[in-house]
Amino acid sequence: MFNNIQERFRYFSTRRVAPQDIEQLRSGLLAESTLDINYVVLIIGSCAIATLGLLSNSAAVIIGAMIVAPLMLPIRGLAFGALDSDVILVRLGFTAIAVGTLLAIVLSALLGHLVGLAELGSEVFARSKPTLLDLVIAIAAGGIGGFAKVQPKLSSSLAGVAIAVALMPPVCVIGLGLSQTNWSLSLGATLLYLTNLLGITLSCMVVFLITGYTSFNRARQALGWTLVFTAILLIPLVLSFVRLVRQNQLEASLKQALLNRTITFQQVTLVKSDTNWLTNPPEVRLSVRTQKVLTPKQVRLLEEFVTKVMHKKFILIFEVSQVEQITGENLDKSSIQPTP
Repeated sequence: MFNNIQERFRYFSTRRVAPQDIEQLRSGLLAESTLDINYVVLIIGSCAIATLGLLSNSAAVIIGAMIVAPLMLPIRGLAFGALDSDVILVRLGFTAIAVGTLLAIVLSALLGHLVGLAELGSEVFARSKPTLLDLVIAIAAGGIGGFAKVQPKLSSSLAGVAIAVALMPPVCVIGLGLSQTNWSLSLGATLLYLTNLLGITLSCMVVFLITGYTSFNRARQALGWTLVFTAILLIPLVLSFVRLVRQNQLEASLKQALLNRTITFQQVTLVKSDTNWLTNPPEVRLSVRTQKVLTPKQVRLLEEFVTKVMHKKFILIFEVSQVEQITGENLDKSSIQPTP
């Protein structure tokens, strides 16, 4: 078995495609990585769409921006250039990524300042809390993008749809955070952007290496540095993932305690619950249906119960829909007119 693994490693480390195919790939990546008017126009358009979608809290609009965004194109060029020690390709790819990113941040910050919303929606904050799952998604998307580039039968637009989904929205959130001087929001979105950028770059490198477009000996240094940066990024991502799991466990325990151990929730129907962990203490919004009136005293008693059971303070906010049961027996018989 060990010999078999050695043979496979030796195969992938020495496998090379035809020189003309490598040159064709390089030419295509050079064209994709060039900073031209088409790239700038797509950056501006996708950034405007994504920013307005974030401000309006519209997932559909944000998806539209993901399809248009061209940021993924120079990332593949940067990945291959680093593997193949191609200084020109690295410089072009890095320049296109840097200019596109800075342009999107400035434009989104300007739009955020002009619109001037007092509060940002959930779509914005969802892109400020990256976890280990986001890195896995970026690696998968980058693998698809790299494979689509080396397989002519696959549509090149497939890579754009797969990878752009992870890039433009967090860049716009960085700008929106700056427009409101919300440094924690911008920092979280920056971490997500770097996570996606490194994940995509790493998986593209692996695809180019496995498919034989460069040798392992030539790619060793660039691949090693990318792995080092990714490992450093793993520290905050793992901590964030652990915190996410812990929050989910607390939410489940809180919901179970309210439903099974309180008299109030024997009289109401819980429709939906949502916890805002950005506030201190966390706010729990509970959408309920009931025939009875909930009083502030009941809510206070429930908060005290939750604090005692969970060993952590929560603010409970009830959104109540009053339910009135109406049957035919409620009809005043005296109002019924005989039918002629």
